[in-house]
Amino acid sequence: MTKIKVGPILGVESDTLYTLCFSTEPDVKSADWVIDGNSVKCNQVAETPSSVVWRAEHKVTAVKDAKTLTYQVLADGDAARCQNDRTEWTFYSPGKSEQPKFAYMSCNGFSSLDLMHKTQEPYLLWQKLQAEHVKTPFSMMLMGGDQLYADSIWSSVTKLKEWNGLSLDDKKKRTATVPMRDQIDRFYDTLYQERWNDPSMSLMLATVPSVMMWDDHDIFDGWGSFPKELHECDVFQSIFGFAKKYFEIFQIRSKNNTSLLDKAADHYALAVKFRGYNILALDNRTERTLEQVMSSERQWPTVIEYLNGVKDGHLLVLSGVPVVYRDFTFTENVFDATPWEEELTDDLKDHWRSKNHQGERARLIHWLLDAANRRDVSCKTVILSGDVHIGCIGVIHDQARDCKVHQVVSSGIIHPAPSRLQWIGIMAVTNDRTEYLDEMKNIRISMLTPFASDQYIRQRNYVTLLMGTDHKLWVNWESEGKDEPNYPIQ
Repeated sequence: MTKIKVGPILGVESDTLYTLCFSTEPDVKSADWVIDGNSVKCNQVAETPSSVVWRAEHKVTAVKDAKTLTYQVLADGDAARCQNDRTEWTFYSPGKSEQPKFAYMSCNGFSSLDLMHKTQEPYLLWQKLQAEHVKTPFSMMLMGGDQLYADSIWSSVTKLKEWNGLSLDDKKKRTATVPMRDQIDRFYDTLYQERWNDPSMSLMLATVPSVMMWDDHDIFDGWGSFPKELHECDVFQSIFGFAKKYFEIFQIRSKNNTSLLDKAADHYALAVKFRGYNILALDNRTERTLEQVMSSERQWPTVIEYLNGVKDGHLLVLSGVPVVYRDFTFTENVFDATPWEEELTDDLKDHWRSKNHQGERARLIHWLLDAANRRDVSCKTVILSGDVHIGCIGVIHDQARDCKVHQVVSSGIIHPAPSRLQWIGIMAVTNDRTEYLDEMKNIRISMLTPFASDQYIRQRNYVTLLMGTDHKLWVNWESEGKDEPNYPIQ
């Protein structure tokens, strides 16, 4: 029986279009997605050193009542088996007038071996998510970045270890050799196979359709926030090229993804309309440099065109790094004046509030407020973010027009929160004072405090979002702590 190497990974690209992605041994000649007895031919969309990657599409018309569909994957006519020996899966399609239930998560891995070894139950929250899905099923998973951590590339790839031992001048001069490129290719190929095959995680990826957007660790820590000479050197760009290849085939589910705003996939910003929700995922990594987060020539025009077209419904916006968060400006300014600035670039320059990104951040906030103002007052606008390894909530309030944009941070589902000592250090060099975006002080940006919780949730967590009968969007942080933080967005 054929083993599936990665997947199956269920996706959703519109109110009715579901997709499936998976990889198999390279000798598989054909594959089919069999859903409730109906067979859909899979198309080969990519090759890796150890596999071929397949994609299929299937339309599920929204009807009055919810339904659960059962499926299998056939490889050369026989039922294929995943790495956890499953041969059959189900997924839930909500009823036409049913309020969809969303899960949002980020930071699905460890930034160091030390953290990994100190974490007793790495996949505890995936198990909790799976148990919750059995009780009250999720309609969609929104995955906001760092779906896997590739930082071990520097210690695992022999040719990169050798390159790292060079001086900066020599690093910039070197090109990525064929052996180095082969090793990098195989590194990402193996990484997806190893990191996405936990029993609970792989089951959720196969049974709840997901929308994913990457962040730096899907490439390596700090990508896009390094000095130009490193960012543009041949070795860095070669690493990025292979990380992009694997992100595209397994998280975007190939360039055939119909929800991409740019069909050529020069960037991966995408938008999905689903049961009254507009879901916009911003690509904050493909075009990122020290000077920009998103290109004004490519991504920004597509995002603006999309936002101008959102006339009704709720808007969920995925931004890997929080738009509303503690202010690191003072610390950044201090390090800008010291010899250590370069070493801390990826930590401080990565934030939206970094001085080089503040203008672009203001532009994003204004466009989101405009989109909120055009729609009915009952429509919610929520930014979903991760990256910072804690949970929290903030709000942007345009008091002149009385419209709001909330931001929910959930981070991480696997990565541990900062230790108490680390958090004290973060608090000491940052602040969360109320911010005003304009000189008239009409646009007020502030952190809020969830109910039944401290202001910052320093526990591993994921978030659920569900519209209540009170017409409030209820946000619940499911964590490994004893508190049950929640917040109703009005």
